[in-house]
Amino acid sequence: MIEKAVILSTGDELTSGLTVDTNSNFLADKLFESGIDLLAVLTVGDDADRIRWAFESGLDRADLVIATGGLGPTADDLTTETLAATLGRDVVFDAESAEHIRALFRSIGRTMPENNLRQANFPRGAVILANPLGTAPGYRVEVEWKGKQRFVVVMPGVPREMKPMMENTVLPWIRSLDPGGLVYRSRSFQTFGASESALDEMMAGAVAAEDARLSFRAAFPQISVRVTAHGSPGEADEKLARLGEQVRARIGDYVFGEGTATMESVVAELLRTRGWKLATAESVTGGLVAERLTNVPGSSQVFAGGLVAYTLEAKRVILGVARETLERHGAVSEETAKEMAAGARRVCATDVAVSVTGVAGPDGGTAETPIGTVYVGFAAEGLSVARRYALWGTRDWIRLLASQIALDWVRRHALGRRPEESLLIRK
Repeated sequence: MIEKAVILSTGDELTSGLTVDTNSNFLADKLFESGIDLLAVLTVGDDADRIRWAFESGLDRADLVIATGGLGPTADDLTTETLAATLGRDVVFDAESAEHIRALFRSIGRTMPENNLRQANFPRGAVILANPLGTAPGYRVEVEWKGKQRFVVVMPGVPREMKPMMENTVLPWIRSLDPGGLVYRSRSFQTFGASESALDEMMAGAVAAEDARLSFRAAFPQISVRVTAHGSPGEADEKLARLGEQVRARIGDYVFGEGTATMESVVAELLRTRGWKLATAESVTGGLVAERLTNVPGSSQVFAGGLVAYTLEAKRVILGVARETLERHGAVSEETAKEMAAGARRVCATDVAVSVTGVAGPDGGTAETPIGTVYVGFAAEGLSVARRYALWGTRDWIRLLASQIALDWVRRHALGRRPEESLLIRK
């Protein structure tokens, strides 16, 4: 049974800051779901001494070391040779893997460079992990390290190759090592409107440590709250169902979806269920609300169109905002936001419309309308409302947060709630 793990990422592109290490984030998430305690994430460049140090450090501390990267055909791909040297094993050539590599090149009509055959080398005793999506197979090695049983799993650094290998091959193998047949079940709640610290306070005492693990993950502009239960299949499922209801009882007002749901995917599904079409009128967000919606497959069923009206003249000509409204109240105002939403609904002939106008900075703010001032407006049959928000952060941050609030207004209305009561706690 594997209880503790270390993740090792290799590559000069990681240590130089040219590439973000998304592999470690993915692997950490999968290990957490499996109930494995992740002790550390080590990142080193393409240097044999540093890679060896990382392997030795991981093997000293954990049952399992998972490494990604360094399996390519070039001279700076050093993972296999370095691991073999660390373990005191020689490197052996696998003819079946070599033929797989040749076949991939034939399938795309290209001549294989001979150095690609380096990818068919493995430490002696390795169990090879097939890679149908690329030329670099993964592998795992069981070792005795300072009198203790250890495992090393090595996978390609290319995310689209590594992820299915982890999910389809490595995770089932990890589960097979648990003789008790215990499982880990997780349930994630996607929230918006409350900060991580506020959610933590709300959840205080809701989940006992002996029953499950509770964790928070901020991925602006939403925060996920995950509860993970451990036990036999039936026991873990029962715990999770019960604890999930306890979580919802505490933070239900802020939960907009579960699993990997995004605000835009939830909104699109609610509009589809209602049979409604939506239009957007945007100024400060510059079409970001429309972009997020159209990223959802099938959004053409629920989204009629988005109108970006940045100047006063565009707001007047395209959306029909009254000249008097703009002169008396200005472009960033409750009155203008209402008329923008009403204009989008009229022009696009939709059931509902949402608007956003504001000041994102870094300049343009005034004493009356400081940077971060955003108005969201909403229009539906018999409903025209708007509300002011005082947002914070960089220009990109303010624009993204404003788009999230606008989508939340649509979600709330589709659920039969007042859109302008969308919550936002800064803490």
